[in-house]
Amino acid sequence: LGARADLARRLDRVARGVDPRVVQVRVVYRDHAQEVWVAPSDGPPVRDLRTGFYLGVLVVARDERGAQTGYEAVAASRGWEQFDEESPEEAALAAARRAVRLLEAPRAPGGRMPVVIAGEAGGTMIHEAVGHGLEADLVLQGHSVYAGRLGERVASDRITVVDDPTLPGRRGSYRFDDEGTPARRAVLIEQGVLRGFLHSRSTARRMGAAPTGHGRRESFAHRPIPRMANTFIAPGPDEPGEILRDTPSGLYVTRMGGGQVDTVSGDFVFEVAEGFRIENGWVGEPVRGATLVGNGPRVLLAIDRVGSDLGFSVGTCGKDGQGVPVADAQPTLRIPEMVVGGEAE
Repeated sequence: LGARADLARRLDRVARGVDPRVVQVRVVYRDHAQEVWVAPSDGPPVRDLRTGFYLGVLVVARDERGAQTGYEAVAASRGWEQFDEESPEEAALAAARRAVRLLEAPRAPGGRMPVVIAGEAGGTMIHEAVGHGLEADLVLQGHSVYAGRLGERVASDRITVVDDPTLPGRRGSYRFDDEGTPARRAVLIEQGVLRGFLHSRSTARRMGAAPTGHGRRESFAHRPIPRMANTFIAPGPDEPGEILRDTPSGLYVTRMGGGQVDTVSGDFVFEVAEGFRIENGWVGEPVRGATLVGNGPRVLLAIDRVGSDLGFSVGTCGKDGQGVPVADAQPTLRIPEMVVGGEAE
């Protein structure tokens, strides 16, 4: 307990040291060690030891123009050895710098324009705008834009979407799902073609498919349902800096915020937590208040550049009153034209 409190105090000092306009720092930390036993009716009991932690840093900066916030998180399904790869101090610095930068940022321009989403932005859009529609229970209920489209082209041939709960150390990783099915890598969209859905045992049986090891639940008090684990767009051939250099103008997104998605139509609206103008192929001034408006399948079909990088974000995914730990990721992506909510120019 003492080490955790020391970590929180240290991150508070780091964030406040960025700028005197930092007026509030909140550090959230939680960890767990959970032994899970599952006794399926058609096989022997299985045991999974699940450990992990979540560290989030929220920073508020204020001046005469108002207040802005920055947030950064580090999480994994292992212990503090994750800090060898992701420094908690860097998370505090990033959150504080983002809040301060937004104080001085003008409002984002609005209209149709090219959008480049950096790998470091994480996979929030793929998780929300695409991933939920690939969960088989929503497909069976007719609540997914992907229902009845197996084998069809639903994305650019540059796009492969995978969910892999076997990735070492990632927040959404596990050995067995909550029905005792071994975790495995599931290819959902392969070079633009819809190949499958995320299944529990129940949905797999109803659709004549094999379980994918994605029957998850928050606790023993909840029923297992198809859920994402570690969902990502696979890296592509393009160097991220080259994607920017080949884009004369537009919006460069480095951090996604919250949003809303209609899984039936695929329509979405997402806030941009941090974005910059693209000016002559370079990262220009920061902007605030941008939103991305679009449709998941249409955006996937429009993507014309896919970076060789891969950036993860972490969170807790809510569905049917249950929360489960997840991670999502994407490489740097370019959408040649997208509706950006902001100020008209």
